This record gives sequence, C-alpha cells and structure tokens, in this order.
Amino acid sequence: MRSYLTLVRRDLGGYFLSLSGYVVIAVVVFLLGLSFVEVIEAFNGESLDAPLTEVFYSTMFFWLILLLGTPVITMRLFAQERFTGTFETLMTAPISDLAVVLAKFTAGLVFYVVTWLPLLACLLIVAHYTPEGNPLDWRPVCSTFLGIALMGGLYVAMGCFASALTRSQILAAMVALALGITLFLLSFLRASPGEGVGWLAGVANYISLLTSMEDFVRGVVDTRHLTFHLSLTVLFLYLTLKVVESRRWK
Repeated sequence: MRSYLTLVRRDLGGYFLSLSGYVVIAVVVFLLGLSFVEVIEAFNGESLDAPLTEVFYSTMFFWLILLLGTPVITMRLFAQERFTGTFETLMTAPISDLAVVLAKFTAGLVFYVVTWLPLLACLLIVAHYTPEGNPLDWRPVCSTFLGIALMGGLYVAMGCFASALTRSQILAAMVALALGITLFLLSFLRASPGEGVGWLAGVANYISLLTSMEDFVRGVVDTRHLTFHLSLTVLFLYLTLKVVESRRWK
C-alpha cells in the first residue's frame, strides 16, 4: 500500500509540477466558463423547471472536456516512462504490476476530477442569485459528479491502455481519442421513445453514454449505468495490466 500511494503522489506531482497539467486545468476552466456564460444568457430572467445540472449538461462543452481532456491527461502515464527509460526501473522495483497500473489510473482519475471542481462553483453562483425559495438541489449535484467520475474513470482507463501500448505521447493521445470518440458515437444508436423495444434497442440504450449521463444530471442513479461503466473500466484496466506484464518480459 505504501508503494502504491508513493506512485500516486509521484504521478499527481507530475501533473501539478508541470506546465501541461496547468494548461489542461486552464482549458477546462475556460470551457466551463463558456458553458456558464451560455446558460446565463439563455435563461437570464426566466424560471428553470429543470435542475441546474441538467441545464449545464445541455451545452456541448461537457463532451468536449471528456473527449479531449482525458487523452491529454493520460497520454503521459506510461508513454513518458518508456520514452525516458524509467519504465524499466519501475518494473524492477519491489511493486506489483497491478499496483503500478492502479496507481497511474488513480492519479489520472484524481486529476480529472479536480479539473471539474470549478463546475461546483458555477452551480453555487447561479443558485446564489436565483430567487429565494429555489435552493440548490444537492441530489442531482451529487449524482452529476458521480456520473462525471464514472465516465471519467472509463475514459482514463482507456487512456491508460492507449498509453501502455506506445512510447509516443502523441500516438497514445490519438489512440485514446479514437477509442473515446468511437464509444461516444455508439451512444447515438440508442432507440428514441416510441421506437422498437427489441433486444438490440435495449443494448443500444444500455451502452449509450448520453442516456446514462442524462439520468445522472437529473438525480437518477441507475445500477445499470453503474454496472456498465465499472465493467468497462475494469476491462480496460485488465488489458492495460496485460500489456504492462508483456513489456516486463520483453
């Protein structure tokens, strides 16, 4: 456990002690600021029937942060180790391959969640200036951040897998981006209300990121969404582990 925590601190320090980490934070804050301005301009002076979280989610910036941010966050996790030659040193250290994979995944996920914290400030600002009697509902806020963490965990796991495949950070980011966009595009296969309810439509709705996030921002936590995201996250972490193990014996 001590070695695992040491690796987590080491990789987190790589984010907060480098320019790239602050560039990612700045870009995410900028996109969240744009969504904040868009919400204010669209609903200024009008009452809101939907939760604030659903209003923020209706902008396109949420998916931009997820699709573009996670490849940049994860591209350095394994690729930089191999490029600088420290991967061999890490593999000879008295720590298991599983602990290495989990430590890098944890560091990437923690940094990803930290970049989303300004969203909470935006929600509090809007809630502060709404008329009294309309306090911020914390249930959709908590479920929204749960959805952000689950979806981020899946995309960070895909990024870890992509980074473990190559020593080039740019190539790792491109592979992670391709995987992320593919999974996102599959979400549009979901059935619309009133369409067929066959097993294919059920599968399309089950794997749809849009459907799951729409439930989270409304305060609905469906165990099917939890199972889907956690299962895929574990799958990509397992694939990453197998890649790391194969590199050890080469």
